[in-house]
Amino acid sequence: MSWLRALKETARSGLKIERRRLEPLIAVRGAAGLALVIGVCLAFFGPVVAASSAFGAFQAAIATFQRSWRPRPVLALVSGASLAVSTFLGYLTGSHVLLFMALLVLWTFVAGLAWAAGPTAGIIASSNVAIMLVTITLPTSVAEAALHGTVIAFGGVVQATLIVLFPVRRWGAQRDALADALAAEADYARRLRHEPVAEFDPVPLMTARSAAAVTPRQARHRPAELHGSRGVAERIRPVLASLADPGMGVPDEGPERDRVRELLAAAGSVLDAAARAIRHGDPVRIAAPAVAIPKTPDTRELLGGPARRAADRLGVLLADVIETAEGEGTKEEQAEATEAADVIAPHRRRPTLLRLVPVVLRSMRAEIRPGSPILRHAVRVAVVVAVGYLLGVALPFGHGYWAPMAAVMVMRPEFSQTYERSVARFGGTVVGVFLATVIVQAAHPGVGLSAVLAVVCALLMYLLMRTGYAVAQACISAYVVFLLGMAGDDWSQTVLERVVLTLVGGLLAMVSYAVYPAWETPRLRNRLGEWLASDGRYAASVVDQYADPAERGRDDVRAALLATRTARIAWQEAVATAQHEPVRNRGLSRAAADDTQHVLAQFSRAAMLMEAHLPEGGATPLPAAAQFADALRRATEQGAKDVRERRVPCWGAVREALAQWDEEDRLRGQAADPVVRNGAGLLLETLEEFSRGLDGSTAGPAGADGAGRN
Repeated sequence: MSWLRALKETARSGLKIERRRLEPLIAVRGAAGLALVIGVCLAFFGPVVAASSAFGAFQAAIATFQRSWRPRPVLALVSGASLAVSTFLGYLTGSHVLLFMALLVLWTFVAGLAWAAGPTAGIIASSNVAIMLVTITLPTSVAEAALHGTVIAFGGVVQATLIVLFPVRRWGAQRDALADALAAEADYARRLRHEPVAEFDPVPLMTARSAAAVTPRQARHRPAELHGSRGVAERIRPVLASLADPGMGVPDEGPERDRVRELLAAAGSVLDAAARAIRHGDPVRIAAPAVAIPKTPDTRELLGGPARRAADRLGVLLADVIETAEGEGTKEEQAEATEAADVIAPHRRRPTLLRLVPVVLRSMRAEIRPGSPILRHAVRVAVVVAVGYLLGVALPFGHGYWAPMAAVMVMRPEFSQTYERSVARFGGTVVGVFLATVIVQAAHPGVGLSAVLAVVCALLMYLLMRTGYAVAQACISAYVVFLLGMAGDDWSQTVLERVVLTLVGGLLAMVSYAVYPAWETPRLRNRLGEWLASDGRYAASVVDQYADPAERGRDDVRAALLATRTARIAWQEAVATAQHEPVRNRGLSRAAADDTQHVLAQFSRAAMLMEAHLPEGGATPLPAAAQFADALRRATEQGAKDVRERRVPCWGAVREALAQWDEEDRLRGQAADPVVRNGAGLLLETLEEFSRGLDGSTAGPAGADGAGRN
């Protein structure tokens, strides 16, 4: 993609306004907390201190809107406390330019590294730097700086208290994540009726898994219907795929296929009903036919072999879905059931806030390495903020902090997000400042009316922030104008300054990414190789279960499955990011990326079908399967290396292991389980198709070792 086209795409995306589900009660709660903080501080300390407290309460409320599974009060407290510390330290060094610049660069660099701990940590840390640049200009002494820091932290406490006293949809984010996972599987079941080999996007299941991690305190208060449903949903997916797949013995048409379609439709209805019940906390309501179809007596007569086993298991799992979604029983019974379930399958532990600190530090330290996109972002944003601050001071405008503030708020580790937000921030700033200017000229508001207008702007921002960054920025710009006007700032002086310095900050952010980029396009082959290797380990773990059936080996299969999902999502995100980068193709064409992605999805699906029919612990071992699994694991590891080094993988070892397996079966006069044998053959076919899809993207000839042969 050329630079011109990339700029057009990012500008269009940045200014896009989307229709999203609004959350008015949460927005009103955040605005009420802000109004309470401003009112108290105006009454006791005056408008300047009230402005500082307003920034703390405003930012604390924004932190609670971030996508995080942490309790919202914790996010508000962390945001308020960290901003209070930033403000106090910033003021202590503010009178010494060199010392303040050193603190600013260090603080911004750490904020850039905070993205290693996730988007929520990165956004809170970046916002702290941006707001600190404003709040340190308000105090006039160390004692006042301490007071300003205290009221900023007080704003976070107020927002956290309101969340505790007036909860809105308690456990709502976790309910939505689990309901989305069940709804995705319901949609998958319906699609399988008409497309028996349809693909499934594991993102909803991964999101539900992240949401299921709880602290010990959360585990004691979690609703019963949120415990266990995700595990059942995970087990249903391979059963649905196995039931629908023609390779499992059900022909494309006929009475058997009709019964399979009925079972899939019933599964979709049950899963949808469970999703609705969990999302809203209501009883499960299922149509009578959806309950009756899995229990139809002639199902076992129509279906045989793997299809019959899948149908029987589906009926059991659907009953489990209904039972767990109901969450029935007294609190004591639910607690006993939860405790018993945790003995069998302990809940995922989320570290407490104090225990999370070393985890975050390790994540940040791990990114201090050559080639790390997070490290490049941290260096980039630290330099830009320092340059922006110096430019703001040098320009004859005053309020020079607006340039670095704009830069740190728009900069992200990715190219497209940085450019989108730069354009959106400038456009939103122009609109917000213009509207605020018109209102001020017409009404000439005093301290009280300015405070009211600031709260109204905050309410609009909380309500509309998910519709687009440009809309949110327009509200924030007006909010800052009214708030600084309340503190005694000359509003007319801020109009031109804010627009020009915001433009300077956005341009610095955009230029910095062009000069010191962290492109995803050159790393596509690495991502593809990682996905191939993880798929190979997952498939090998499944085949190993047939070689040595044991319940303890199921943990290895589960871990390998989670790893391959993570690698798949990393690849998909990398491809989506690379599509908007102004970087020439470097060895992997778009067609090759599409072909190999489709093939690896089919490879993982073949392994999943085999997982759906894993033998019980006492089943007869298949020694030949162990040799095939070992060959598969070694070949995919080498294949990943070949992909990274721009060679086409060779699968001769896998082909030989499969031929030896067939020879051993022939000598024994006993055929292997058709599920595992057909699955192994399908794994080899998809690997060979992967090489054919990759072959067209390789610029040079294969290596001398013959890696280009199929």
